Amino acid sequence: MPILANYQHFAGRHWETGTLHNYYAYRGVKAPHTGQPYSEALFLGVSGGIVLGYSSFAYAGHDPHVALLTRNTFDPLNTMLARLGVVQEVLQTSKPEKGLHNLLDTLADGLPAIVWADMWSLPYNALAPADEMWAMFPLIVYGYEAAADQVWIADRAKVPLQVTTGALAAARGRVKQEKYRILALDLPDPAKLPAAVTAGIWDCIKLYTEKPPKGSANNFGLQAFQHWAALLTKPKQRMSWAKEFPPGAPFYAGLTSTFSHFGAVGINGDADRALYADFLDEAALLLNKPALCAVAQQFRQSALAWRDLGHILLPDTIAPFLETRLLIERKRRLFIAQGGAALAERQAINERLRAIRATMTMDFPLSAAAVVALCAQISEQLLRIRAQELAAITQLRAIMA
Repeated sequence: MPILANYQHFAGRHWETGTLHNYYAYRGVKAPHTGQPYSEALFLGVSGGIVLGYSSFAYAGHDPHVALLTRNTFDPLNTMLARLGVVQEVLQTSKPEKGLHNLLDTLADGLPAIVWADMWSLPYNALAPADEMWAMFPLIVYGYEAAADQVWIADRAKVPLQVTTGALAAARGRVKQEKYRILALDLPDPAKLPAAVTAGIWDCIKLYTEKPPKGSANNFGLQAFQHWAALLTKPKQRMSWAKEFPPGAPFYAGLTSTFSHFGAVGINGDADRALYADFLDEAALLLNKPALCAVAQQFRQSALAWRDLGHILLPDTIAPFLETRLLIERKRRLFIAQGGAALAERQAINERLRAIRATMTMDFPLSAAAVVALCAQISEQLLRIRAQELAAITQLRAIMA
């Protein structure tokens, strides 16, 4: 069975943008303005860039949790491919045998296979399988050995990931809409780059300042910072933290889920702000607008402020909160550096995090007054970040006008 023996591309850190970076790096495609493979930063910017999206949810039988969006999630993959003039061929079937046939044919042609798979079903993610939880994302399969019962994958880690053929089949078939899907791609059109970059920047500006394509305006962009800050400090407001995340296990869940959405993913744990800054540096070259480099620096300062937010959410001064933050960060670093080789340690971290969570009901470390004070600190930091990003977006709009 086929394996791409010369596949060595594991720099991508996000499902959509990282998968595209890895795919085109393998194919030897170079960006005209750098002479290097198309960067993940460039793909992020073209796809619509960064934003803040805030929501909270509470389901029976589960801790309440915060869901943050730190980048454009309104069909980013198709958006960037269309803007770059990439012709797509989608192969999809409801039949597992046909899905495997398409995968093997792609590899036999010497191409990595971009497939969709459920993150909860892939063992290397160290997520406990649950009937009510699924999340389908693109990744690269670059080898499949039926005799060895082994599949080789590139998916956000710096190293190859391996699963059994059965695990991949189960993950690919989990959700009907993306079942056994494979995406074959033509090459980007370099002539479309300036227009693609321009459109991506305007998407970012609009996500910050205008009503989003879907959902409430309160939950996105600059308005979301204010809305979230108010939910932290105004207990009578609908969906306030006082109601949704009262002291004890729910409050701990609010803190940890918030941190996990921006401090435990991606490259820097900074809500993708430094990566977007890298995109703006490239955009300055592509559009001949050197002033964009100054905006990039503003977003690098915002990246630092997001990291500071992580330390406010789970501060050093509260022992179980500090341990939680360090464990979540370590789990992220272990996956990126070692992939499946660190699975046992990451599962042990999950066990320790569950043990800490279990103490929060009977031995919560904060008084009611301390909870109010911490919410105020979080709110103040959010408004600091908002002020930084408002200045950056305002300058960005002026440059692009």
